[in-house]
Amino acid sequence: QAQLVESGGGLVQAGGSLRLSCAASGSFFSINVMGWYRQAPGKQRELVARIISDGSTDYADSVKGRFTISRDNAKNTMYLQMNSLKPEDTAVYYCNAGLVSIKTLILWGKGTLVTVSS
Repeated sequence: QAQLVESGGGLVQAGGSLRLSCAASGSFFSINVMGWYRQAPGKQRELVARIISDGSTDYADSVKGRFTISRDNAKNTMYLQMNSLKPEDTAVYYCNAGLVSIKTLILWGKGTLVTVSS
């Protein structure tokens, strides 16, 4: 059974950096889109960044220039390098991916908490 597992969250001071990872495992043929979403307390889940299998990327305006999404297709792993973190970046960050199997699977990770202190 395919699954996504995030890692790399934690507590950091404003202006600091963190790197999140999301590893896909299990039975599937390939991965199409992978993305990072976040949900702050009392707010709706929002897209942070996504990356297509060809490497093209898309970012939320609030993180452009500060966050960088990347993926290692050989390792079925996606990364989010977060620099110049702000308190408003505090949220649970979720990994999302579209996996190609006998049928398309849309999976979510369980989330990793990022807390940015001022």
